[in-house]
Amino acid sequence: MELNGARVLIVGATGKVGGALARALTGRGAALALAGRHRERLEGVVADCRSCPARMVDAYDLDGCHGLAAWAAERLGGIDLVLTAVGVAAFGPAQEVTEAMAEHLVAVNALAPMAVLRGALDLLGPGGAAAAITGVVAARPQPGMADYGAAKAALSAWLAAVAREQRRRHVDIHDLRLPHLDTGFADRALTGRPPALPRPVALGTAVDAVIDVIETGRPLPPEWAR
Repeated sequence: MELNGARVLIVGATGKVGGALARALTGRGAALALAGRHRERLEGVVADCRSCPARMVDAYDLDGCHGLAAWAAERLGGIDLVLTAVGVAAFGPAQEVTEAMAEHLVAVNALAPMAVLRGALDLLGPGGAAAAITGVVAARPQPGMADYGAAKAALSAWLAAVAREQRRRHVDIHDLRLPHLDTGFADRALTGRPPALPRPVALGTAVDAVIDVIETGRPLPPEWAR
């Protein structure tokens, strides 16, 4: 995909990864529409991205998530790429995770991204793309994060099926299984302390890799999946 002039929706733009992607894509000449749940952070990202259109969104508002792509297409005159970078973690043995917490993990990590991308599919034409950040945990379940990993795995399975559905339309679907990053994400978990984690990958390195996937279709570095 040619990013210069591409019309891009980023959902989760107030997070570390989403904000960094927004700034990087602006630097590549993309026209952005942004959505996030922290108003002040969103305003800061918007200011760095040529005062692009922005909207507040709550992951529990699945209808609102579903409608974001249509809103972005209206503001940008169409849509070429939709990227979701929303997520929240929780740590600890499975029996210590409450049902309310489990529901929250599934809503934020799986249902909300699915709703965003589902609402975008009919708006993307040949050569368009949709992408979601899942994480290596989607393919490598880890003790101490069973519900978090299950939610990410659900999103990953959904993306794999949708990728096959969209192939005939020539719309690319990207499952971005990023490794542990130096963003402090694990320290902002709903509950619990993270288990021993591998050495983090620099955020800038991950952002460059994501952009390479979108531009060229090449996979993420294989060592990140180990």
